[in-house]
Amino acid sequence: MHSWPDIYVPPVSADFPNLSLFSTYQKTLKYVDSSETINIYVCGITPYDATHCGHAATYISFDLIHRYLKCSGKTVNFIENITDIDDPLLERASRDSIDWQELAMSQIDLFRSDMTALHVLPPSYYIGAIESMAEVFKQIKIFNSKGLTYELNGDLYLSIAECEGAIVNLPHDLTESLRIFKERGGDPDRVGKKHPLDTLLWLKARAGEPSWDSPFGAGRPGWHIECAAIALKYATENRDSVLTIQGGGSDLIFPHHYMSAVQGKSLTGREFAQIYSHTGMIGLDGEKMSKSKGNLVFVSKLLADGVDPVIIRVGLMREHYRTDRMWSGAGLASAEEDVARIRKALSREVVAPSVPLIEKIVVALSKDLDTPEVFKLINQWCSDTENGGEGGSAGEVARALDALLGLTF
Repeated sequence: MHSWPDIYVPPVSADFPNLSLFSTYQKTLKYVDSSETINIYVCGITPYDATHCGHAATYISFDLIHRYLKCSGKTVNFIENITDIDDPLLERASRDSIDWQELAMSQIDLFRSDMTALHVLPPSYYIGAIESMAEVFKQIKIFNSKGLTYELNGDLYLSIAECEGAIVNLPHDLTESLRIFKERGGDPDRVGKKHPLDTLLWLKARAGEPSWDSPFGAGRPGWHIECAAIALKYATENRDSVLTIQGGGSDLIFPHHYMSAVQGKSLTGREFAQIYSHTGMIGLDGEKMSKSKGNLVFVSKLLADGVDPVIIRVGLMREHYRTDRMWSGAGLASAEEDVARIRKALSREVVAPSVPLIEKIVVALSKDLDTPEVFKLINQWCSDTENGGEGGSAGEVARALDALLGLTF
């Protein structure tokens, strides 16, 4: 599947410290190993609805990682999937009386448009689940050969208890794991399963739903095996792990990312990722933003209303990427003020020193993407410029903000 147009990243003249990121499962900061190609895998959309601010915040956060590594001269292999076959997509298509493939393609096109507007760098590989069926078959066959699968009424499951460390390393206790598993697409109560947390590898064909012929009968893949298979196909061969970074929103910590990692390790004998990175959730005016509440703020709607994409990007970057945070009209207005102030400072012929600003921004980003500190630095530079500071280059600052933060002024 094709991605969106490439985006030029201006060169930045600065020393780049090793990037450290918080790894969710290890609960510690870890340095990104840049001795080999850096394989980043970010879970993409299920294309049944438009890109909302929560999606945008996640993709902007990983765009900052992508930009930092590229600017520091590292080789990055960025993989992003699309879950273009799944229950929510089929349910929405049925509800709206639209062909599910037509719905998926329309939302994928809209997502590409939103990412282009938000100046998000395109991935190296943008891969749908449907185009990855051969890889899914390949990995399920490996599970079969290892004796890790079992059939239940035509559906094929992975026996989690047979996967090394899968139960003892759960990120929650078993009771909480079962609750979240059920809430997020799992079926812990299904009679006949060997363990409630066993994950579906292949779903037997259902009447009226799309299916694909496979060595396991007609059907479609489970969610977690799609990502594991895509990662294994498109990640470059590294020594210690399949991926350098596996990323997405914090709602994917469990079960999706955990189960994908379990599957990847069981298939290869290597850790699935060195770092598991997750972004906080975005709320609206003090409430959780969710489909059920009907309070999603869509990027395409903001753009259609004339909101500058730079303002959207600033509004989603000013707080730390790992914090749960709120989107509000007041916050949008504040971001607009920040953008106007930066633009005004950059329009001056004489500006405060630029090199120290850029160096400090790079250091702040290297420390788990400390964007609150970055915007403090930028605002201080604006103040210094407004107060007659000199010796800098507005063009140099503008290029650095473009390259490092994806902000075009």
